[in-house]
Amino acid sequence: MRTPVPLAATRSREAAMPFIMITVLIDMVSIGLIVPVLPALVGGFTASQTEQAWWYGAVTFAFSIANFFTSPLLGALSDKYGRRPVLLVGFCALSLSFFVTALATELWMLIVVRLFSGAMQSNASVANAYVADITAPADRAKRFGLLGAMFGLGFILGPVIGGLLGAIDLHLPFFAAGGLALLNLLYGWIVLPESLPPEKRRPVNWKLALNPVASFAELGRLGGVGMLVAVVALAALAQFILYTSWVLYATFKFGWGPRENGWSLFAVGVMSALVQGVLLGRLLRRFSPQRLAIAGLISSTLAYVGYGLVSEGWMLFVVIGANVLAYTVAASIQSIVSGAADATTQGRTMGAISGLQSLMAVLAPVLSAPLLGIVSHLPRGDWRIGMPFYFCALLQLAALTLAWLHFNKAGLSPPAATPRTT
Repeated sequence: MRTPVPLAATRSREAAMPFIMITVLIDMVSIGLIVPVLPALVGGFTASQTEQAWWYGAVTFAFSIANFFTSPLLGALSDKYGRRPVLLVGFCALSLSFFVTALATELWMLIVVRLFSGAMQSNASVANAYVADITAPADRAKRFGLLGAMFGLGFILGPVIGGLLGAIDLHLPFFAAGGLALLNLLYGWIVLPESLPPEKRRPVNWKLALNPVASFAELGRLGGVGMLVAVVALAALAQFILYTSWVLYATFKFGWGPRENGWSLFAVGVMSALVQGVLLGRLLRRFSPQRLAIAGLISSTLAYVGYGLVSEGWMLFVVIGANVLAYTVAASIQSIVSGAADATTQGRTMGAISGLQSLMAVLAPVLSAPLLGIVSHLPRGDWRIGMPFYFCALLQLAALTLAWLHFNKAGLSPPAATPRTT
């Protein structure tokens, strides 16, 4: 028999959701500020577009490889000490990395600071664990969608501001991002409540925490997950190749600068916030997370092809606007995986998901840099410059196939995964 949840505890958990949403919003605005200008900053240290593509790949690789090895550890530490202190450490590291990047005078300085930043912060996975702490399993898909909307809203505000500031001075967005990260640290210190009560904390399993590959195997053993681990990996790899290629692709193909790239990322953020913050709840009342995941994977596969084929910059905005269902995939799959984990392992589970995504982020620049390097000499408007996105479409098609097989085997019967008991 279930013990009823006290009314005061329920109200406290409801009140915590706006706090974590504001935290994520400020975090994503600060990150979004640097997206349109980091490739251009790297380009200031290189002699050609081909060199720029390769060295930008190295800079993004540095962050991803460090984050890959530390995300499971940070998730496990949040299971032991709570979500709040791990988030505060992440905000502090993020702020420091932005300021040092703004002052960098050599490429090696950019690479070192990105290594540090990747090693010290895992804000996204800890925020997801925070939401899982305060949300009943049946409501997690909607709550993850709200969190995703904050990510999207951050990418509405951040890239546009970063693009406008970057048009004035390439270093200015990094100072602004560092200031916002400091603001988030202050907000978290004073306002953000802890979500994980002491009775649900657990000691760190150092064997798993220090071995990110082992945490993937544990994900695969969660009931109802199975091939979804591969779906998460393939979809994340496609997404990170898109992220690492977007600005340079638009620069090479359309001659865009920080301002134009900022507005294109603004459009992506608007769609993400609209779908996950407004439409997702309505869609979940009609469709299960599994069906939304399938529809979203179909939509994103077609969109990747469209991104590569467009011949004019304005056409990118059309594809972004048409790719509505793609923004339901992450929240849908996260709700299924989260529902398969028990209350004491949400941090480690979300950390493992983040670690898996970080591994894909490690691979993304290794793949996108040569793909962009091969086509960097082509004239503007050439359809072959979209090669990274055609590769993304193949990855997403593979993810779609695996998801279809997994859900078809399960009969698409449950609206969400049932939480595992221990």
